[in-house]
Amino acid sequence: MEQKDDIFYIEKIKNGQTQYYSYIVEKYKDVVFSIALKVLRNREDAEEIAQESFIKAYKSLHTFKGKAKFSTWLYRITYNNCISEVRKRKMYFASTDDIDVKDDDSDFNLDGLPEENREKYLKAALDKLPEDEYTLILLYYFEEQSIEEICKVTRLTESNTKVKLHRARKKLYTILNDMLKEEIYTIL
Repeated sequence: MEQKDDIFYIEKIKNGQTQYYSYIVEKYKDVVFSIALKVLRNREDAEEIAQESFIKAYKSLHTFKGKAKFSTWLYRITYNNCISEVRKRKMYFASTDDIDVKDDDSDFNLDGLPEENREKYLKAALDKLPEDEYTLILLYYFEEQSIEEICKVTRLTESNTKVKLHRARKKLYTILNDMLKEEIYTIL
């Protein structure tokens, strides 16, 4: 359904009804900004890159063929813009392409967190993750992107994506576990 809605609006935009682009911006602005903020770690830069990503996507909309989800295509543009900005600052992302580890299919489960505090804890824990791990968790769990789609966004191999996602999941679990222990100690 989501892909059909996106395609419907994209076709309208391609046919000159540019006002429909506001639907695309409204639908994806939070995730695009979130990816940019986590990678760049600066609100102003993230706002600028998010805006540039939407402009670039609009200008390149004629190249979107619909073979992948529109969201995957847009996130790839955003991620590339962020990486370009980071490179301008001469930062370096280490690659783990040589690592080959089996995938762990266990689902990330937050059932142990109190219902009323689940969102608060999860947001605080996500903020403690490095940008690449945050992006993987965001795309996989919150945007429900497949491993293949995430590979297209990040340009990581499938095995590397699985390894990094597994590590990010374990790190997030550890962070959440530590946060809950700290809260229990403060209550006692």
